[in-house]
Amino acid sequence: MDPLYLSTSECPCCESTFKITRVRPSFKNPSRTDTDFCGYYKNGINPDYYVIRVCPQCGYAFSENGSKRMNDEQKNRYYQEIGKHWSEQYFHGERTIEQALTTYKRALMIAQLMNEDHRLIAGFLHHIAWLYRYMGHEENEQRFLRFALEKYIVVYEHETNSNKNARLLYIIGELNKRVGNYQEAVKWFSRVVNDQSIIDAGMIRASREQWKETTELAAAEREKAKNDA
Repeated sequence: MDPLYLSTSECPCCESTFKITRVRPSFKNPSRTDTDFCGYYKNGINPDYYVIRVCPQCGYAFSENGSKRMNDEQKNRYYQEIGKHWSEQYFHGERTIEQALTTYKRALMIAQLMNEDHRLIAGFLHHIAWLYRYMGHEENEQRFLRFALEKYIVVYEHETNSNKNARLLYIIGELNKRVGNYQEAVKWFSRVVNDQSIIDAGMIRASREQWKETTELAAAEREKAKNDA
């Protein structure tokens, strides 16, 4: 069975209907996953490559979690700032990692211009970091992990009941750890472990494991700084 199939989507901007490529559900299970949820797939088809939809007519790039409709002011803003530079292109069919990166960066630029939801933008930034990880570009991966971390913190500060969202608290801790902010990471992992109102067993277990490992890294960092002084 071909893991990819064609479907259709409607553009929120120009309202044209166009073809998109989707991954069959049976091919979406990763063979392994990093501690920040970055997945790896044995069949050579990575579902993350196909998250972003790009309208071939106007170039509007979006995910299914973005805004479904735009008002006239938003459409004009898009065309004036971004859309006027577009030349017709098609992104259906199997994508390379470079094409996936292009679609995410375009979707990110548009989402920022349209003042989309902070969580959506954080997800785009995080996915771009994953793509650079797949490519072995550590400097760019670290750069986008930091951008994603900043935006996830904005999500935490603005969302109602975010203090009870174990996955959000965990990912803020995890990204702090990945960019070397060990002591800050320990604080976020501790929130998940110690808050009795959080009942997400999976996130509590993962946070406890990462808290232990990060505590050791923070201690080693302090010892090194002491010896270097």
